[in-house]
Amino acid sequence: MAKARFEAIAESRTRKRIVIEEKGRRSDLFLQSVFNEERMLQYLTKDALESVQSAIFSGSKIDRKIADQVAEAMKGWAISMGATHYTHWFQPLTGSTAEKHDAFFDLLPDGRALEKFGGGQLVQQEPDASSFPSGGIRNTFEARGYTAWDPTSPAFIYETTLCIPTIFVSYTGEALDNKAPLLRALSAVDEAATAVAKYFDKNVSKVNATLGWEQEYFLIDKALADSRIDLRFTGRTLVGQAAAKGQQLDDHYFGTIPDRVLSFMSELEKECTKLGIPVKTRHNEVAPNQFELAPVFEEANLAVDHNLLLMDVMDKIAEKHQFKVLFHEKPFAGINGSGKHNNWSLATDTGVNLLSPGSTPMKNLQFLTFFINTIKAVDTYEELMRSSIASASNDHRLGANEAPPAIFSIFVGTQLSGVLDELEGVSMGKLSPEEKTELKLNVVGKIPEILMDNTDRNRTSPFAFTGNKFEIRGVGSKANCAKPMTVLNTIVAKQLIAFKKEVDALVDQKNLKKDEAVFNVLREYIKTSKRIRFDGDGYSEAWFKEAKKRKLSNNKTTPEALQILTSKESLALFKSMNVMSEVEVKARQEVELEAYILHLQIEGRILNELVYNQIIPAAMAYQNVLISNVCGLKEIYGASYKKLAVSQLQIIEEIAEHSTALKEKTDAMIASRKKANALKGTFKKATEYTEKVKPQFETIRVHSDKLERLLDDEFWPLTKYSELLFIK
Repeated sequence: MAKARFEAIAESRTRKRIVIEEKGRRSDLFLQSVFNEERMLQYLTKDALESVQSAIFSGSKIDRKIADQVAEAMKGWAISMGATHYTHWFQPLTGSTAEKHDAFFDLLPDGRALEKFGGGQLVQQEPDASSFPSGGIRNTFEARGYTAWDPTSPAFIYETTLCIPTIFVSYTGEALDNKAPLLRALSAVDEAATAVAKYFDKNVSKVNATLGWEQEYFLIDKALADSRIDLRFTGRTLVGQAAAKGQQLDDHYFGTIPDRVLSFMSELEKECTKLGIPVKTRHNEVAPNQFELAPVFEEANLAVDHNLLLMDVMDKIAEKHQFKVLFHEKPFAGINGSGKHNNWSLATDTGVNLLSPGSTPMKNLQFLTFFINTIKAVDTYEELMRSSIASASNDHRLGANEAPPAIFSIFVGTQLSGVLDELEGVSMGKLSPEEKTELKLNVVGKIPEILMDNTDRNRTSPFAFTGNKFEIRGVGSKANCAKPMTVLNTIVAKQLIAFKKEVDALVDQKNLKKDEAVFNVLREYIKTSKRIRFDGDGYSEAWFKEAKKRKLSNNKTTPEALQILTSKESLALFKSMNVMSEVEVKARQEVELEAYILHLQIEGRILNELVYNQIIPAAMAYQNVLISNVCGLKEIYGASYKKLAVSQLQIIEEIAEHSTALKEKTDAMIASRKKANALKGTFKKATEYTEKVKPQFETIRVHSDKLERLLDDEFWPLTKYSELLFIK
């Protein structure tokens, strides 16, 4: 293994430098591989185009005749672009994407061949649903599932395949994917936000939730990554001594991008642009070999699709550049992990960002309405928000190295906190003309100052307001954004419905004017949601104590976080908003717990292999070399050899101690894993893995890392951090 490791290192050091080419305007490539509105104008009849646009805007159904026209147009365009196959591209509960390719090729009854693709193939297909995780919704003998076209996300061509974004549902109608609940949540927030937005602008007829994700990732030389079994199968290093130089000098952050990486990024951006992914930002992140890519904001459903597509494309292009992309939230101990910050806002069809402060008091009242209702929603459902970012891999990241803690709080900055405090202090009841004028001029009129970046940033806040949007900082780098977006849009929709009901009641029953009623309700929300606001250090012990006083949850592990999904409140929320049925929610909880167990199970098995097949044999081999050397000294110097072999004898003893402890700890971990596997019920099993199995991974790591320090480099079988983390 040591020989293979050094061969991998040698190979990585002799790679030819790839020439960086960024010729031409990026805008010329944009949407080149997408069946967008421009292509529809070219290929569709007027009726077909209007039908598709209506489906996108209002969710109306497309009849079969129109679907046939759209399918024929898509086929013609796709074939002209070199496509030979089509696929329904969907998001099963694995967290990634799935696809089954079918050729346009077909045979006529007389044996002649033709290219065929009709409305039936476009609108619906029937992939096997039995082998995807379903949380008990489907059994192996109940294999039927359907994918159904999502016209709100345009079809695209990747390589030689026409990809059609779809939802995935069971034969009995339950959602088996992440897209269907997201679309329902987006519909709910559209309806609720539009109704409230009409208080301020009667011309608003639609509100879109927008999302701008920031994708962090590590790039590792492929040969080096492949030399480690833990990186290949778990996405992270289960053992490994920190390099002498890591991120402590802060010299990687925003530093010069290495040529090999820049070449990879250039090709990635070119491909993304063709696919309609509006990538804009690229830079070095804090940790060595860590980078970030971010796009322009998009409608949330499309943004989620684009992020999933991006990760697929990144893997393929990295392979061409002899890189391995690591999306794991914490692939290396002791340095920053990777997140996928979700920047969320609400935008009207009249071009207004509802979370952006305005130029007049009335526009700022609109801003405050959506701003405060979002805070109130997160305060009410903070545990549910925490559950939406829970995973085995993200548990390693949360709470350290700039990643937010598991306690959900909201950062709004000193200026907005002052505005909220002043608004809270205004007298209750019907406002006098003087109070109303004072409120508008002295409180609401101050808000445009926020546009001058008076709001600072807080890297320890899980949910931060950053000027004209909220940023969910806890989302993991390999997560599907659909999960937190489904929860956030659902709870905001629920809150806006409650807000409108209260405002309308004050207008109807108390004869208050609309803006007075809005102020009265917002004041109460400021008071009742005050506990969730926190602008300080989220890592401090004082905050943990304070959060406990405020009765905020601190669910540090995935099993703890996922319990909230099946509470009465959560089930009632999703049902009332028509986002998920009780069966669908419980199924997702089961799937998430099973995934958590399986991830830890795999890590335990890989750790077992590392210890028994690589680390202990390497330690014994080096120990034997030292013993042979000591024996040689004894033969030459007789009884006085001990003075000459003091250091070698000490190292031999330390190797023996750590090797013995390593075997004992690994055996104990295996026994604990077997005990956990024998338990019935996913929650019990997940909890057992959390409390009894997972802690032993770290004790095993301690002894392994001690051995890494003691062994000669030529004997250590694993590629080290110092070799993995610095691209040349």
